[in-house]
Amino acid sequence: MSPNQNYPETTGQDVSHVVSDPVAPSHSKKHGGEIKHDDSGSDTIGTTVVLGANGPMSRLALTTDEEKQKAEEGHAKFHRLGWKRLTIILIVEAIALGSLSLPSAFATLGMVAGVILCVGLGLVAIYTSHIVGQVKLKFPEVSHYADAGRLLFGRAGYEIVGAMFVLQLTFLVGSHCLTGTIAFQTISGGGTCAVVWGVVSAIILLILAIPPTFTELAWLGYIDFGSIVVAIGITMIATGIQATDQPGGMAAVPWSAWPKEGCTLVDAVIAVTNIVFAYSFAITQMSMMAEMHTPTDYVKSIWALGITEIIIYTLTGAIVYSFVGVGVESPALSSAGTLVAKFAYGFGLPVIFISGSINTTVVGRYIHGRVYANSVTRYINTPKGWISWLILITVITVIAFIIAEVIPFFNDLLSLSSALFITGFTFYFPALMWFMLLKEGPWHQGANLYKSIINAAVFVVGVAILIGGTYSSIWDIVRHPLLTHCVLQHLS
Repeated sequence: MSPNQNYPETTGQDVSHVVSDPVAPSHSKKHGGEIKHDDSGSDTIGTTVVLGANGPMSRLALTTDEEKQKAEEGHAKFHRLGWKRLTIILIVEAIALGSLSLPSAFATLGMVAGVILCVGLGLVAIYTSHIVGQVKLKFPEVSHYADAGRLLFGRAGYEIVGAMFVLQLTFLVGSHCLTGTIAFQTISGGGTCAVVWGVVSAIILLILAIPPTFTELAWLGYIDFGSIVVAIGITMIATGIQATDQPGGMAAVPWSAWPKEGCTLVDAVIAVTNIVFAYSFAITQMSMMAEMHTPTDYVKSIWALGITEIIIYTLTGAIVYSFVGVGVESPALSSAGTLVAKFAYGFGLPVIFISGSINTTVVGRYIHGRVYANSVTRYINTPKGWISWLILITVITVIAFIIAEVIPFFNDLLSLSSALFITGFTFYFPALMWFMLLKEGPWHQGANLYKSIINAAVFVVGVAILIGGTYSSIWDIVRHPLLTHCVLQHLS
């Protein structure tokens, strides 16, 4: 069926009560039923249907006054997000200590290419995020990126994109758990077993993911943003002092405007993908827009976020690289010395755990909403709703912890998943959305022509990064010391 197909309104009954889905905006098409009285004297309410692009997405039967009240409370609870809070939540999800890996990307690509890519890819990310927002507005029933997959490719697209969505976000939770472990070990001087710090990190991530709405998490965003700014600031100041105090001063720092000597294609692709992954906020955008009371305001949020990211990433990459040179480590705070790294990690703890917990909340909301699509439990304001929510986010956190701790080449695996999935969420899926869902009329007519060229270019860039990033990530995994040792041992 066409995504634009209209479904007939339910007839034969009065609409006396409309209940909105917590993961869809209040202007979604919904149908309610009149209140009826059964022989027992209790009120029952007719079935509420939430229509999707390919037919009914969920059917919520409210049978008691209590369920009616819970549904009304749930609707109010999940539609309180304004554009300012959305900006903060997007910043929390998008900007983390991973930004301190960008100086090493600059060291590989050189100052000129690093700055051009940071600014250019940032502008592309804003554009594709704008497309994602337009799709959300045109199809209000879309609550998560997986729903957009249904619009593009039907049920198969829904399941495949949904799997990509869950895997990538779960891996990101694992990445933050591992980063938390490294941070605690650095701060403590390595005196405690890494597994202990891993458990502590997982527990913190779990606790911060308990609030199910993004509005409730928004206030943490201010702490998160302040945390990353301070951590980056400490790294910049420390590396700048080191550069000034060394023999020859700043002039002796071995940085270059051009790619480093001996830079291979694999090295360059890995550096480019590090910058690409830093702009991966589109993956959670639909999930967060679903909670907005005025979804059209998303444009303000993505521009505020995009410009903030471009400034932070470009300045961090360029300044730290110019202070340290080609020997800069990833993350860059390791180049500032042990004592400074302890302070930087200490101030960076909030961003590690707050940003990580947002991913748990997003993937939890997707799974919970799917499992309880036909029940008021979806609103997470009943005992059953809270119990199921707590169990779900606990399972997600435990799985993420196990993956991060057990797989010795987890960082390479995360790079592989990002190459496979983030390129789709940020580049070629939005380009396809424009061609398949937003374009009106032939591609070569009027304003469609230049938009077609832009989106075709974005699609090509996305596919190129997909191929190059996947190859480079697999190459890194194959070269992993543990795998090499196992292969050599087997051959001997």
